[in-house]
Amino acid sequence: RRHPHRTWAAPKTPAMASPDPLIVRAQNGDERAFNEIFAKHRGDVSRLVFRVLGPSPDVEDVVQDVFVHVYRSLSKFRGDSKFSTWLYRLTLNVARMHLRRGRSRPRFADVEIPEGPRDGKPADTPDELHERSERVKALYRLLEALSEKKRTVLVLHDLEGMPAKEISEVVGAPVLTVRTRLFYARKEL
Repeated sequence: RRHPHRTWAAPKTPAMASPDPLIVRAQNGDERAFNEIFAKHRGDVSRLVFRVLGPSPDVEDVVQDVFVHVYRSLSKFRGDSKFSTWLYRLTLNVARMHLRRGRSRPRFADVEIPEGPRDGKPADTPDELHERSERVKALYRLLEALSEKKRTVLVLHDLEGMPAKEISEVVGAPVLTVRTRLFYARKEL
């Protein structure tokens, strides 16, 4: 029921944040600024590429390719979304192109799983390392069986910790679609 005294108002859009000076400097050709962007975001890009490709020897090549695309496309970034959202979208697109070209499919038996940071904890025993490696390989075999859209949403949400609203911006789909893909990806997994 409509309230007789209420009128419809367009949803409020968040005010545009002031542009990041580092991004602006890089857009204006400042190589130091671009190097800072690379240093700041390389770890996140590398982790996302690894999670999309799986344990592949091509991860570093794809990360480099992502930053070549960033360098070429940075002038197109207008600040309509967060820079990290734009970067994740670009990273996913480059990783998908790499997979589609067929140059890289995860080769689980041939690749060592890299160790993450230990934060001062004692090193794992060889048996623990092997067990972790086997669990990660099994996870990537299961992820590989999912459709690309479901796998992307699952990786971004469950492995990267990204909220559904931000994922919707990255993949260009409504939030409800993201949540539906996530539900079915988890169900299939």
